[in-house]
Amino acid sequence: MCLPQTPSQKVIEVLEQAFQRVTDSGARVDGGTGTEAVAAAALVASAIPGSGIVIDPDDGPREPLPQLPLALRSSAVLALQRVLQDGSELLTGWVDSSDAAQWRHEVQRIAEARGPIGHEL
Repeated sequence: MCLPQTPSQKVIEVLEQAFQRVTDSGARVDGGTGTEAVAAAALVASAIPGSGIVIDPDDGPREPLPQLPLALRSSAVLALQRVLQDGSELLTGWVDSSDAAQWRHEVQRIAEARGPIGHEL
């Protein structure tokens, strides 16, 4: 018998799945899958005290995030590395190269988000 998940467990599972879809995607990361992973990683990074990553309240979750496991941060970083590699649909199709550079910079900021020592998540 499977017990129902708590809302906190469901949030963590949804974030994990977003990262897993990217890391399991093979040579090409789909744009939609990559976009979901970037958004999920931004949420994870915003949960790190002092990270400097802030989610607009209009774009973020209605409820506060639960305590996130440290392993989720590692999954987020791995997924973002894939999103930033050749073969990622998100890297192509930019009309303005300065927009592309700004997007890459923002994704890199999310991947490198850190808080004070001892406050990773």
